Amino acid sequence: MSTLDHKIDFAVVLSVTKANPNGDPLNGNRPRQNYDGYGEISDVAIKRKIRNRLQDLGESVFVQSDDRKIDSHKSLKERAESVKELEDVLKSKESQSEEFARIACEKWIDVRGFGQVFAFKGKGSGNGVSVGVRGPVSIHTATSIDPIDLTSMQITKSVNSESGKERGSDTMGMKHRVDFGVYVFHGSINTQLAEKTGFSPEDAEKLKQALVTLFENDTSSARPEGSMEVNKVFWWEHNSKLGQYSAAKVHRSLTVEPKVNEPMSLNDYAIEVQELDGLKTEELNGL
Repeated sequence: MSTLDHKIDFAVVLSVTKANPNGDPLNGNRPRQNYDGYGEISDVAIKRKIRNRLQDLGESVFVQSDDRKIDSHKSLKERAESVKELEDVLKSKESQSEEFARIACEKWIDVRGFGQVFAFKGKGSGNGVSVGVRGPVSIHTATSIDPIDLTSMQITKSVNSESGKERGSDTMGMKHRVDFGVYVFHGSINTQLAEKTGFSPEDAEKLKQALVTLFENDTSSARPEGSMEVNKVFWWEHNSKLGQYSAAKVHRSLTVEPKVNEPMSLNDYAIEVQELDGLKTEELNGL
């Protein structure tokens, strides 16, 4: 399989309707906001959703969430040891960090895409491994175009958690949501790092497909079906390893601006891309 030989930049425009796109555990699980009131979705949350979609597409993923894992391993180390070649490295008395990283990149798409830190003790008298893999795919934090309005509601339960207690309506807590917001995040694929991890053009296409379908099979109480939607994916492919333009300039070529004072739908926004000479741009609609 060939490695990626040209730089790629991308951007995703998404909308949120009566959902909590990314709760902040340090703020009562309210939707994340910066100090200016703009909504945010962390890059870690976005990568988690990409990993989930890649799993749904049949790809091998190393960092699996507990509610989505497809094996019985209870830790990342157990998952690594399930691969015989990696287990042999952990048993070895000689340091083989580079070999461990190479095998891991071949095995798992998220390792060769996002990178991974491996710090495992050896088995038996083995030295173990301590190595960091830098991945070629970088993801920015998603930020809303406008400051977001939060709605909070108190929720209660009307059944007993345990038998023998008097039946009553006990307060459970609070739920928070964004009534409506449009967010944008950007990303890039670095060819130099792709060469080191073996990230291929085929992997890039799978990443693109994951971005277009980012919120499929992602239903939860905080994000009901249809409340999170990918509206547009912009995909820029350069004609060289370094690219004709910087990632910052490419990302700035996309503008999303409200057309009315209080936008209530995606139609209330103007989405435009400034063409850059010689740069191929692909625009995809979400499902």
